[in-house]
Amino acid sequence: MSRRFKLYIFLSLSFVLSFVDAPGIGTSWGQSPPTISDDLDAESLRTAIRLSLVYLQKLPPDRVVGEQPRRLTAGAIRNSLLVFEKLLDQWHCAECFARAVGERFEFLPSSADAQQAEVLFTGYYQPVIEGSLLPSQEFRYPLYGKPADLMTAELVTITTAMTIERVVGRIDGEQFMPYYTRREIDEAGSLRGRGLEIAWVKDPIELFFLHIQGSGIIELPDGQRLSVGYAGQNGWPYRSIGRLLIDSGKASREEMSMQWLRRYLTDNPRERGDIFAHNESYVFFRPTPQGPLGSLEAPLAEGRSIATDARLFPKGALAFIQTQIPIIDGDGRLAGWRPITRFVLNQDTGGAIRGPQRADIYFGTGDGAGSLAGYMNRPGKMFFVMLKNASASTANNERDRTRDK
Repeated sequence: MSRRFKLYIFLSLSFVLSFVDAPGIGTSWGQSPPTISDDLDAESLRTAIRLSLVYLQKLPPDRVVGEQPRRLTAGAIRNSLLVFEKLLDQWHCAECFARAVGERFEFLPSSADAQQAEVLFTGYYQPVIEGSLLPSQEFRYPLYGKPADLMTAELVTITTAMTIERVVGRIDGEQFMPYYTRREIDEAGSLRGRGLEIAWVKDPIELFFLHIQGSGIIELPDGQRLSVGYAGQNGWPYRSIGRLLIDSGKASREEMSMQWLRRYLTDNPRERGDIFAHNESYVFFRPTPQGPLGSLEAPLAEGRSIATDARLFPKGALAFIQTQIPIIDGDGRLAGWRPITRFVLNQDTGGAIRGPQRADIYFGTGDGAGSLAGYMNRPGKMFFVMLKNASASTANNERDRTRDK
């Protein structure tokens, strides 16, 4: 386990729900309400809601879990989800469902600033890669668990107001130092020989993208599978290698995708080390028998889970998105774009997901999901769906529970 201390420094479609202009649906800040439809089924949404509820029910009702689009508590979000889940019983009747949602819920744009209301949606998935529990000439690239000397500190700055920043590093003598970078770990072998290896994989490119995705499945030589997930990170900021290649003139913004990156890295092995090292962020893993876990420590729901900036948006909350997703042809190439609108749950975060105008859609496991995630890069809108007067309703519910005791 990592240690903590403080530094004080004084300075698929089974039913399509579709309705337009549902009675009573409103948004805050005067922005136009969305046209509501959902291209997935009710049961996948119910499953995702219950995964959020497992997390929220562990928190005090007054715990603040997000600052945008307004400050929201665990109790308010939990109450909204419980009511919304009951309304799913009306899913088969689009008009009934629309009326009930409109009467009871409001749609909060992700930002009150109209210029920041557009969100860039990307995608992620759980890759399946070849590996082994033992190193060999074929399986040479280690997948590391979380080191014991990886520490989290709280950097406290006092100026006009106190701010607390979490920093990650290691102790060297009496100094708190940055943790090893990707180059130091992969090329200099800073972690070699410490018994941290969970598995070894065949392809360094696949390993790099496993770090980007944060979870995956290692397919072993005997056919068994080892599910691994995020355990920690070395504290260095994520830097995009796609942006590096665009800025260096080796790729255009229009052609950039995960598929293009894989081809370039395969065709240019001499550049690979420097390209990988550009992203100094390094992810550590752990076995996750229950499958891919989001930042709520709950399984992710294919198509229903999204990742956002955990510093901003409410954890576990219900959201509604409008964007486009890729259409993939039989050869795995991008054939076009399909408009979608759907309800999703904010259940994850990521190093590349920063700011109010970013969201990542979880597409599932395997090559098909990887194709969708690899091409996904589209603008859209995001609204958080909250019960009207959710805070008051939560307070009433808590008082009722107290009386019952």
